[in-house]
Amino acid sequence: MKIDLHSHTYYSDGALSPKELIDRAHNMQVDVLAITDHDTTAALPEAMAYQATQKRALQIVPGIEFSTRWHGFDIHILGLNLDYQDDRFCQRVATQGERRELRARQMAEKLAKCGIEGVYEDAKTLAGPGQLTRSHFARVLVKRQVVKDFEQAFKRYLAKGKRAFVSPAWPEIHEVVAWIKEAGGEAVLAHPARYDMTSKWLKRLLTDFSEAGGDGMEVSHPQLAADTRKLLAQYAKDYALKASVGSDFHFPSRWTELGKNLSLADDLVPIWQHWTLA
Repeated sequence: MKIDLHSHTYYSDGALSPKELIDRAHNMQVDVLAITDHDTTAALPEAMAYQATQKRALQIVPGIEFSTRWHGFDIHILGLNLDYQDDRFCQRVATQGERRELRARQMAEKLAKCGIEGVYEDAKTLAGPGQLTRSHFARVLVKRQVVKDFEQAFKRYLAKGKRAFVSPAWPEIHEVVAWIKEAGGEAVLAHPARYDMTSKWLKRLLTDFSEAGGDGMEVSHPQLAADTRKLLAQYAKDYALKASVGSDFHFPSRWTELGKNLSLADDLVPIWQHWTLA
């Protein structure tokens, strides 16, 4: 069974529609797919309705990728297999969307002070029905030739400490873990190897996440080196966290793909251990 528990659509910063994502999952022979857009579940009804018309089986796991703040770091927490239609949960997701919108307007104001006008409107057009992210702002800057590429957009304007950076007002980890669990889901620390922190800080993060009631952590995605996989697997065992796998798919590329290279060691407890999988 091929399982991928981390993917995005154009409702956040992915490139594909829910329909296109489902089609690609079928083409890649994925059996279980979690759709985990940033701070929104807007893609889920559309994806599930489309899958209901398909002949090939594909189990869609309702999910989300929440943004949180921890000691100055932006930490992402996946909510998996949750009741995304729960009223209280929907209210909390809406609040996250409002935080994103406010931050986007503030970034646009800072860019305007740098002499770069109208970025919010252009970024909103690029985002379409999706949540506004810094990636949309970067795309606008590249398209206008203000910068040559994404990396320069962040280095000059959008990264922490740069001219258009706005510190986000995300909730604390323990709050988000509680939201997920109250909606019947499981809280998973997303891509722990990607945070720009020392091993000491990562261990501190894992301690706090575990103490907050976190359920699991991602230990495998397509670009992880073998030694990093081994280290994350050991951390999962050390902190009594279940193991999750996900491509963090945003768009087709040679570096990442749905369901690609997502093996899980036999001595790890999978996050889906008690799920009902078709």
